[in-house]
Amino acid sequence: METPANEVFRDSIGTINEEGKRNWIFPKKPSGWYYDKRKLVSYFLLAFLFAAPFVRINGNQFLMFNVLERRFNIFGFPFWPQDFHLFVISMIIGVVFITLFTVGFGRIFCGWICPQTIFMEMVFRRIEYWIDGDRNKQMRLDRQKWNAEKIRKRLLKWFIFLVVSFLIANVFLAYLIGGDKLLNYIKEGPSSHLGTLIPLLIFTAVFYFVFAWFREQVCIIACPYGRLQGVLLDNKSIVVAYDHKRGEGPNGRKKFRKNEDRAALGHGDCIDCFQCVHVCPTGIDIRNGTQLECVNCTACIDECDTIMEKINLPKGLIRYASEENIENKAPFKLTARMKGYIAVLVILIGVLAGMLTLRNDVEARILRLPGQSYVQKDNNIISNVYTYKLVNKTSNDIENVSFRIRGVEGDINMVSASEQMIIKAQEFAEGTLFIELKKRDISGGKIKLRIDIYSNDKFIESTTVGFLGPRNYN
Repeated sequence: METPANEVFRDSIGTINEEGKRNWIFPKKPSGWYYDKRKLVSYFLLAFLFAAPFVRINGNQFLMFNVLERRFNIFGFPFWPQDFHLFVISMIIGVVFITLFTVGFGRIFCGWICPQTIFMEMVFRRIEYWIDGDRNKQMRLDRQKWNAEKIRKRLLKWFIFLVVSFLIANVFLAYLIGGDKLLNYIKEGPSSHLGTLIPLLIFTAVFYFVFAWFREQVCIIACPYGRLQGVLLDNKSIVVAYDHKRGEGPNGRKKFRKNEDRAALGHGDCIDCFQCVHVCPTGIDIRNGTQLECVNCTACIDECDTIMEKINLPKGLIRYASEENIENKAPFKLTARMKGYIAVLVILIGVLAGMLTLRNDVEARILRLPGQSYVQKDNNIISNVYTYKLVNKTSNDIENVSFRIRGVEGDINMVSASEQMIIKAQEFAEGTLFIELKKRDISGGKIKLRIDIYSNDKFIESTTVGFLGPRNYN
């Protein structure tokens, strides 16, 4: 059965034509109140993104995600693999937070905060407007033969896109290996770090491909969030919406005619100018309702408000609103589902805050050396050999580290040439030690020992180990 023309959007996307080929989108340059506010938000986020890898707090990089060395800094706080449970809870909080906002406010994250949208609309698209011109000029240039003007504009645009993509790749590399290390690599030259340069060029090519060619397809095809919103939204969710009751009227839309009484003729306020379609970066018609491709960028709101102002009609024909608000003029209220998400979010944040408060600055692990049993020495002394690893999560060196057995008389002997153990800031110390106990203190062939770790005679951490000995003592 053939789909009616006005229903085609339901089983196809605006960026693919009937032949299944790419339908290139040439959006009109947006302007208006929302666009100005989005620019301010975008510039702030871009400044944050580019500055964060080079800002240090107490000697720690503000944000770092060094997967290879398994070292992470979040807002200046260092995290190690031992803190993985904190990372998991943080990710769950992020998912619940995004889910909550999607239920309440649709895909607002995509339009205002998503890096893909910010880079595409506020960086690469603005470069394109500067070089190629607005929508009509871009379309003419696209149809134009490859003459000197087109070659010059294309090469200039592609070159700038490549430079920006390379810059973005370097910033992301700074998040992975550290801002200071990246600056050192730059000073030493690429020939000294070919192992890093090759992945950097690969990521540059990926960013260039995404922003120069794939573009809005990332949001429509690759990103799962658009499909997620279809599950989470309901008629109470605030989204970028077209007021069909006001726009259509009893007799539908109609082109604008000066001095015509549209209300008397039963026509709505929509004058069918298609400006909301032309300005859309994903090429949809918002008048068809909420769609997968809509990223809530508000460009259609600004454009429609401009048209309404020109023809002396009230603004807000396209606005942030819920279906219930449009149908019944109902104000926004927290639903039971949103209250449930808020409760879960508050609980998870409380759990994370508690864990961060209880998080130790030093992580200690002492393990028996595999394959080694106990050794019986003179004077009824039993000895066990262990390996230890101490992780310093702080930004300061931990000096004069020592081990003590709690509650049992015994000795701990370090296998180390150094008399004083120092754990460097954000580093770890590892080695071997022997624990010696009197034979009479061992019952049943095995006991649990509590080992306390001190720095300058100040208690900093504690851990438990198993100690083996003879099963019977006569």
